[in-house]
Amino acid sequence: MKRIFLAGAGRSSSALIDYLSSKSSSNGFLVVVGDSSLELARAKCVGKPGLECIHFNVNDTAARESIISQSDVIISLLPPDMHHLLVADCITFGKHFLSASYVSQKVSELQQLAVDSGSIVISECGLDPGIDHMSAMEIIDRLTNHGSIIESFRSYTGGLVAPESNDNPWGYKISWNPKNVILAGQSTASFISDGKQRHIPYSRIFSDIVQIDVEGIGPFDGYANRDSVSYESIYGLNGIPNLIRGTLRQRGYCRAWNVFVTLGLTDDHLRIKNSDSMTYAELVSSFLPSKCKGETLRDQVAFLCGLPADGEAISMVAWTGVLDDEPIGITNATPAQALQKLLEQKWSLKSDDKDMIVMFHEFVYELDGVRERLTSSLVVKGQDPIQTAMAKTVGLPLGITALKILDDTIQLGGGIYIPVIKEIYIPVLKELKAQGIEFIEKSDRL
Repeated sequence: MKRIFLAGAGRSSSALIDYLSSKSSSNGFLVVVGDSSLELARAKCVGKPGLECIHFNVNDTAARESIISQSDVIISLLPPDMHHLLVADCITFGKHFLSASYVSQKVSELQQLAVDSGSIVISECGLDPGIDHMSAMEIIDRLTNHGSIIESFRSYTGGLVAPESNDNPWGYKISWNPKNVILAGQSTASFISDGKQRHIPYSRIFSDIVQIDVEGIGPFDGYANRDSVSYESIYGLNGIPNLIRGTLRQRGYCRAWNVFVTLGLTDDHLRIKNSDSMTYAELVSSFLPSKCKGETLRDQVAFLCGLPADGEAISMVAWTGVLDDEPIGITNATPAQALQKLLEQKWSLKSDDKDMIVMFHEFVYELDGVRERLTSSLVVKGQDPIQTAMAKTVGLPLGITALKILDDTIQLGGGIYIPVIKEIYIPVLKELKAQGIEFIEKSDRL
């Protein structure tokens, strides 16, 4: 019997586990779910057929090699800095590997070994990166095959809260790794505008924003995300004048988040001495210049950020409790860890809450002398705090790709891939559509 090994049973695993379980009997495979918390793995698998749960420590070399040698496809939901260990073992034993994370340097260095072993290694196969790649490439190939010249491509994705569950001024709740929420945007963003490379440092990421209108659900704040320039060649758009990939948030979010950035509260390197005996107000005060004007802490923060103390952004910051006398309660915390603790409480999904995924592509192209604009949008809502839209859109592409490898629908030579090739994106998008993940397109002349 063929075996799929899933490493990690965290927030993004629910829909993936359910999908694989539902397909296990008819497709004749077993799914082994491994996590450092056996209790968590069992909770995700209870009452579902075709599953087996084990304790899994990725740093236990012998145990890791044993489970990988017995499996056919390995799916990793572990932190990205652990993936190279699994990929190396997959190459040793001639197995296949899937993840939703960006290709790390350590994984990319294994390219030739993967080729030689015949191991298929597919990264960036979740939501963003993942579904964004596949849906974009389907349109790009379609347009270029008809002779269109693409002059602009914008792509934005956001993990948000559904409107019916939006009960806080930020319009946001956490449905994925909370640490990544705090550290979002910390790399300099690079993109192409008017034929030139442009760069936005972290200090300006949340102030250099644009409005993105998604029909029926927008508008949103859009901020640039990481390195868009490399996708000029990855997407086959060499010479394109305008190319940017970004992230969506509810209107007003970015200006308020920029207050945290300006204060230094997203720093994950500085260790605060005696943080366990400090309050959040004291932490914020420690970051303010000594000559900061204002009678209250709120006034002083507003002065530092050049914002009105009674304005929306400062009110949103105050709502989090970061200006209050609440104890931090973490020993030697970084500012980011302290902020994460606070926001995990404030931004938690309630028992009846639903999250929402929004993805938006915009292409401007010329065909037969006519300029046109094509938009493609995706909106997916979760069922509850466990069966989230985030888990569905991250997990299903991985599960579908694993099955398509097992049944030989996806036939590739060994090597490291991302899902921008037809052999991957055509069958995966087809099954995603069958699972209710479908884009809506609209075209108009310019």
